Amino acid sequence: RDLTDISLLECFIHLRYVDLSENKLQDLSPLSNLTHLLWLKVDRNLLTSAYMQELPYLQIISFAHNRIKDMEGITHPRLASLSLEGNKIQTALGLSHGQLFSLQTLELRGNMLESTAGLSLSKLKNLYLAQNAIQSLEGLEELGQLTTMHLRDNKLKTLDGFCSSMKCLQYLNLRNNGISSLQEVGKLQVLPMLQTLVLVDNPCCDEPNYRLEVLALLPHLQRLDKELVEQEERTEANEMYQKRQEEEK
Repeated sequence: RDLTDISLLECFIHLRYVDLSENKLQDLSPLSNLTHLLWLKVDRNLLTSAYMQELPYLQIISFAHNRIKDMEGITHPRLASLSLEGNKIQTALGLSHGQLFSLQTLELRGNMLESTAGLSLSKLKNLYLAQNAIQSLEGLEELGQLTTMHLRDNKLKTLDGFCSSMKCLQYLNLRNNGISSLQEVGKLQVLPMLQTLVLVDNPCCDEPNYRLEVLALLPHLQRLDKELVEQEERTEANEMYQKRQEEEK
């Protein structure tokens, strides 16, 4: 509707669900009176900041496809799902860890992040970081409840940064990065619950016997590149691993 001013909403203090998508908003301050708000969607506006007055019951926000440059000023204590997809965010260091203790899903696809530093949210379960420019994985130690992590279409060449405290991670998508060595894949052995790994479109996928090599390194995988691991493959990978161990003695 090409709205630029939402000051009229200040009167509707009992609103719980608000969708202001596809307008021309630059200022959300009139929403600070809506203390009963549970759900807010402001996709495709002209916002340059995600800052808002803290709202005590707000659980879901989507700021997708705006012009937001940082993650400062997001402090809603019951926020469970936050989408900042398709913005211009370069760093996550502005996240308010002390206040976002309910956040379970964070969507940051299509931004300009170069590192994961600042994403240390202890309750986070789903983290979507595809289509950024991430080169280094930092500060992942706190992600003890994370189950799903998407890092497709980034610039990772090494897999340093994953750690054994990520004891719930089951699904990891690393498609279309720059991982050239299967030795790097071996660093994922620290993830005790990893079941699904997507590595397609990395240089290491061109290695001979690629699937068997990965399964020898990560024998607990259930799926590799979307395909179920067959029992025959698992047996063959184990035999290859055992033979290699004997040769090295």
